[in-house]
Amino acid sequence: MRSAHVVSTVREAEQALMDRLPEGALMRRAAMGLAVHCARLLPRVHGSRVTLLVGGGDNGGDALFAGADLAARGCFVRAVLAGRSVHPEALSALLAAGGRVVGDGAREVEEVRGARVVSGAPGEGGVGIADEARAAVLEADLVVDGLVGIGGRGGLREPHAALAGLASASPALVVAVDLPSGVDADTGEVAGRAVRADVTVTFGTYKPGLFVDPGAGLAGRVRLVDIGLGPELPEAGVVRPQAVDIARLLPVPAAEDDKYRRGVLAVRAGSDQYRGAAVLCVGGALRTGVGMVRYGGGPDVLSQVIARWPEVVGLHMDPRSSTDLGPGRVSAVVVGPGRGTHPANADELRALLESDVPALLDADALTLVASSVPLAELLHRRDAHTLLTPHAGELSRLLPDTDRADIEAHRLEQATRAARLYRSTVLLKGSTTVIAHPGERTVVNPTGTPLLATAGSGDVLSGVAGALLASGLTAPDAAMCAAYLHGRAARLARGGAPISASDLLDALPLAVAEVLGASR
Repeated sequence: MRSAHVVSTVREAEQALMDRLPEGALMRRAAMGLAVHCARLLPRVHGSRVTLLVGGGDNGGDALFAGADLAARGCFVRAVLAGRSVHPEALSALLAAGGRVVGDGAREVEEVRGARVVSGAPGEGGVGIADEARAAVLEADLVVDGLVGIGGRGGLREPHAALAGLASASPALVVAVDLPSGVDADTGEVAGRAVRADVTVTFGTYKPGLFVDPGAGLAGRVRLVDIGLGPELPEAGVVRPQAVDIARLLPVPAAEDDKYRRGVLAVRAGSDQYRGAAVLCVGGALRTGVGMVRYGGGPDVLSQVIARWPEVVGLHMDPRSSTDLGPGRVSAVVVGPGRGTHPANADELRALLESDVPALLDADALTLVASSVPLAELLHRRDAHTLLTPHAGELSRLLPDTDRADIEAHRLEQATRAARLYRSTVLLKGSTTVIAHPGERTVVNPTGTPLLATAGSGDVLSGVAGALLASGLTAPDAAMCAAYLHGRAARLARGGAPISASDLLDALPLAVAEVLGASR
């Protein structure tokens, strides 16, 4: 697992460590790690052009010390000062190593002994960036973004905003210090302009904003530098799994297993209007490895399911008049995809919520809960494992006085809020899939891709998660594994080319094999 900590926790850990170290030692550690990663990105170190965008905080100091290291190794290093104040020791180190300050900030260091300065006319309100500073960014081989650190909140102000835009437009590689300037470290939110980095070098621990879009999409490849914070950090509140974490949880058939031990999943999906939802949901379950699927639906839908998946045990069932979970043993139930929102559909959902069977609620089932106080109360009182899989629009209906835009902007917060409200695991789908469970750390899925923004992909996900739930995984683990496999299947299906939801079905076994192979 890759662990992320919020800013307040990082600050406490840093202070505890700094109290035991010589002054400035922690910044030097971070800067050394930054310089190493920058050097690795350059085709050659000696003679390369590196431009530092330097704010007034510790990130600016990190950038300057790293620049001093690169200058001492033969890089042509220029610094553009954007803050009203700058880390004095770091600036002196850069100048002593042969670095230069260019643009408006050059005037502020003319009294520094040994400074080699290129002066420029001041810009007005950040709109006019001095020609020397502009050239330094656009002509660089590598740009280091040290404008704003993890404490930044709200949109970037000038001249930081203009410099962020210039960095993002530069043909140079862009390396962000700790996180891209303009990204909220705790949420990933971006209010206005932000730096788009190719690589982000973060220190001590990951930050949640590096895991969650839009911040994650601006961070590029993320590299962690160990500066000794580990012993000072508590258990992470946000984690991102790796393939080996998923492999440890995936059920693998044993010699003594039979179809019942591997799990029996009841699927209550699809209707005359949305027959494909049933086919896709059942397929997602079968291709994930469940022992048996018992499908219940109207005759037309059932015949289509059996035609595509003859191994399914079928039951004629009118979704509007039946509350039967099906004959025989059932390990878990998926209900909702394409099922319908007629008031009579609520009877089926009510029977499930009153049972002690692990359940996954998606799509129409979530709409029914959102429109019925009694169903919402049943869900809240439920003790069996329960997994809700809303997209942002569905979650906005489940949460009072919350619109879709607010959910998209605060995915971690809103998923956690919903999990507490309904005492259930919540898998919030979208640009970043977030999984929350009451009292547990929040999981951010790393395999998401825009390829999944296609009709029916959510139905497949419900089947995958339902199969894992039926196999005995807890709701949080089933959700985490399903999201990971779903994303990998999308990338494997057609080598990164556009896909349909049906393509996921053939790619799911490939994703499972890939993950299990990672643990060998």
